Amino acid sequence: MSAELISILVLVAVFVVATTRSLNMGVLSFAAAFGVGTLLAGMDEDAILAGFPGDLFVVLVGVTFLFGFARVNGTTDWLVHSALRLVGGRVVLIPWVIFGVAALMTGIGAVSPAAAAILAPVALRAARNYGIDPLLMGVLLVHGTQAGSFSMISVYGTTVNAVVAREGLAGNPAVLFLASLAVNLVVAAIAFVVLGGLRLPRTDVRVPSELEPDPTSARTSAPTAETRTATDGPGGARDPAAGDEVPGIGASTGGGGADGRSDATSGTGPSGAPRITPARATTLASLLVLVVGALVLDLDVGLTAITLGVLLSVVWRDTGRAAVNEITWSTVLLICGVLTYVSVLETMGTIDYAGEAVGNIGVPLLAALLFCYIGGVVSAFASSVGIMGALIPLAVPFLLTGAVGPVGMVTALAVSATVVDLSPFSTNGALVLANSAGFDRDLLFRRLLIYASIVVAVAPALIWLALVVPGFG
Repeated sequence: MSAELISILVLVAVFVVATTRSLNMGVLSFAAAFGVGTLLAGMDEDAILAGFPGDLFVVLVGVTFLFGFARVNGTTDWLVHSALRLVGGRVVLIPWVIFGVAALMTGIGAVSPAAAAILAPVALRAARNYGIDPLLMGVLLVHGTQAGSFSMISVYGTTVNAVVAREGLAGNPAVLFLASLAVNLVVAAIAFVVLGGLRLPRTDVRVPSELEPDPTSARTSAPTAETRTATDGPGGARDPAAGDEVPGIGASTGGGGADGRSDATSGTGPSGAPRITPARATTLASLLVLVVGALVLDLDVGLTAITLGVLLSVVWRDTGRAAVNEITWSTVLLICGVLTYVSVLETMGTIDYAGEAVGNIGVPLLAALLFCYIGGVVSAFASSVGIMGALIPLAVPFLLTGAVGPVGMVTALAVSATVVDLSPFSTNGALVLANSAGFDRDLLFRRLLIYASIVVAVAPALIWLALVVPGFG
């Protein structure tokens, strides 16, 4: 057996072990990089660590640090509350408000599971109070998180764009973002109609305060982003209610306390609703500066985000200390570990080996479709960002042949790997399930599984047809 084939099998083993044993894929990837690099490729430690993506590390830390500041001082709670207030009790709009707020959160830097952990308690409680189908609410919540996940300053977007740049491929960040937004919007709209969204009341049927999160909800214990903890959930689902905590999710909304939220102790109005404060207004302005700086002035996203976070921390010291704990270190470790191992694969020639194997299929469009389905199927059970970080480099030799457009292919891979994230075995799907108190959880598990199976079977083919067949890029 060739060294190249062994290194691919090790990559498969990393995904399997990470999924079945609830271990961080990044840690496994670093170990795999060391073992494969030294034993099979004859690389020393310096050569192995040369593949560590330092630039992407700064982006991931900076963006999640700045968003963490917004989370700690209650800015995200204010955004959620303000958006729900705009609904005015029109039930038919509530799922779409959740969709929009979720897209906004991931678009400005939240990791998708972190945004879902913040919104799931609010969304599912609203579903109970207003008689909304929990599957409908869960579908719009999760597709909302994915709709904004590939913005130019988001975690997923910066990851894919960095991988594309490292591999020397043609990329188009705007196409990546808009394609993901469009696909998830269309899927959410279809689900909204099929699941009875049009039959929801269009008038105010209950006071908006009913939309406020339940302090005893599963929000107090959600999984760290991109990690899973096996539990006794229905059918073996991984229930985040018993998993690791997403930093900050368990804290009260906008209140003070020993965790560094004292800056926001006066951040509620007479009714207990979050209100705008100098800290929150400045945080919103900082997020706007990050967007303008990255998109208009072409500033480095990571360094800009860290600088803005530091300036905020100088003024609001306690919040700044707590915001450091909000950095999604598990996701940073996952992405950096996978890309370091991929760098070892590139050095030892595995990427070229895989590209030649794909090229031997003989029908480029069929090979592209196979890549999309691999991304979709694996991502339904494992890390979406991990599969993107591994699959795109493996497809590089195939893309360099010019048989398919690289922009369309990379976009199709990324969207196929994330549109399936409502699987009850994924973090986002498990969050919906964990917050479904008051509903038949076993039934919801089965419905989530059926829905995810349909998306896995249909979505990659339609995405391939829309983005790869026309030859974009």
